[in-house]
Amino acid sequence: MARKRVRAAIGGVWITCQVCRGDLFRERDVMLNSVGLEFFKMAWADETARGLICQRCGYVHLFVNKTIKLYRADK
Repeated sequence: MARKRVRAAIGGVWITCQVCRGDLFRERDVMLNSVGLEFFKMAWADETARGLICQRCGYVHLFVNKTIKLYRADK
């Protein structure tokens, strides 16, 4: 199932891709695994980040900032 395309902003500033300056992304949660917790089989306790995958070039941007806002892109 394809994820919906979104635009994103933090504090009223629109996010664009660092590589191609695109402004449409796919969103998903990403686990930030650490070696120590992986070793002790506790990866579930690792922090997560929001991943924004650029629709144009595929570059993955990671945000731990919880104030990021996503807006559905209709086009």
